[in-house]
Formats: sequence, C-alpha cells, structure tokens
Amino acid sequence: MSTLTITLVQTALAWGDKEANLRVIGEKINNIREKTELIVLPEMFTTGFNMDAVGLGENMNGPSVQWMKETAAKRKVIVTGSLIIEEEGLYYNRLIWMLPNGQMGVYDKRHCFSYAGEDKYFTPGTKRLIASVKGWRVNLMVCYDLRFPVWSRQIIAKENEDPSPEYDVLIYVANWPDRRNLAWKTLLRARAIENQCYVVGVNRIGEDGNGVYYSGDSMVIDPLGEILYEKAHLEELYTITLDKNRLDEIRSKFAFWKDADRFLII
Repeated sequence: MSTLTITLVQTALAWGDKEANLRVIGEKINNIREKTELIVLPEMFTTGFNMDAVGLGENMNGPSVQWMKETAAKRKVIVTGSLIIEEEGLYYNRLIWMLPNGQMGVYDKRHCFSYAGEDKYFTPGTKRLIASVKGWRVNLMVCYDLRFPVWSRQIIAKENEDPSPEYDVLIYVANWPDRRNLAWKTLLRARAIENQCYVVGVNRIGEDGNGVYYSGDSMVIDPLGEILYEKAHLEELYTITLDKNRLDEIRSKFAFWKDADRFLII
C-alpha cells in the first residue's frame, strides 16, 4: 500500500478515427513490460480534441468503453482517460476510471474550453471523482480544469474534526497545445505545491485536424514541486512508482495543509 505504479501514455492521436486510435494505443499497452497498476491515457484519446460530438459520441455501452473494460481485465490494471460520451441527448467529455473487474467511476469535465467552442457542444460536469486504489486517493481531472485551482483544492476536514488531506495524487488528462505549454507546466507544479500531493499530467503529441500542434510535456511532480519526469515532442510509455511514505514525510515535516482555509465545494 506504500507505493503506486503508474504508466503514462504520451502518444499522437488520429483525428476522429476511433478504430485507429484504439488499435495503436492497444499495441502500445501490449508493449508495456514493467509491472504497473494504473495506465493513464490523454483526453479524448479515441478522437483528439474534436467538437464533432454528435458524429463521434457514443454511449456507455459503446465500443470504446468496452475496449477499456477488456483492456483493464486483460492487463489486470486500472485504465483511465476521457472520451466523448452521449447520455440522454447530452454530450460529455467524460473521464472513465476502469477497474479490472469491469466496475468504473466517471468524471465529466467541469470546465469546458469556451475558447475552442467546447461549451457549445458539451455539458459541464457537476461532481468531482476521487477514486481509491491500494489506500491511495486519486483526484481525476481533465485538461482545462487545470486553470481553476478551487476545483482541485484539497478540502480539509471541518473544525473539530481530525484534519487530513482529501487526496494523494492529482491526475490531469489533456490535449494541451504547445503554444500554451508554459501555462501547462507552471500550473501542474503549482497544483502539486498548493495541494501537497503528487501530480500526473498526461498530454498528447502531434498535430490535430485543426492544425494545432501538441508537444506533450507530460509530467510527474512530487508534493514539493520537484519534477520527477517530463517528456516533450516524442511518443513514450513511461512507468513510475510513487512512494506514499515520501508523501507522508513531506506532509508531516511541512504541514502547510493544516493551515488551509476550510470550505466546501457544492
């Protein structure tokens, strides 16, 4: 329970071609040789950051969710990433946390990227998802959520309750363009420092169907803001083991979280 091993999948994505993306990502996952417990894929990993919600969306019984279920079961790992999901006539940029036994958690991206028109096609989520694995608590977010620190902020227990941080790892899956990568890298480190947690950011590479280039810059950052891993421009599968003892040591020595403002996200 003191460690959590995560594999980041930084990859190019074929524009709007779900079959091609599932095939290529499946091949990459089959090439993971290290023992891992959680595989993290980019945002909209089957389509790229595509606003054709009606044409590309599928329901929770569709082939992409089924692929996640089969992959998690076959590899005996958790698989997470976001997809275009239709539900009761509405479309969501939905992150799915798929367990090997087929059970799942879902998180609908809260902050739709209006600059690219995402708010015109997708419905924002209203609830956070903090998953649990091996005693680790994992807060799951999508791309543009990174710019809004209140949404990811640790919620400390109310007065007269035993205080403790709400989660241990903060994960962002993304399609974050290269031309704004300074914000991506800066804000990932800020979220780690302010929440005293590990932060994992998984981004795509390559050019999308709108001519937007993505440099990747996937990162893993420790609770002090130190960069444990960073990769730009190239496809890569990277496996890293996070240490809970190290996290607990930092939180004990630098117990800044105890002084945080107490509030509730509703």
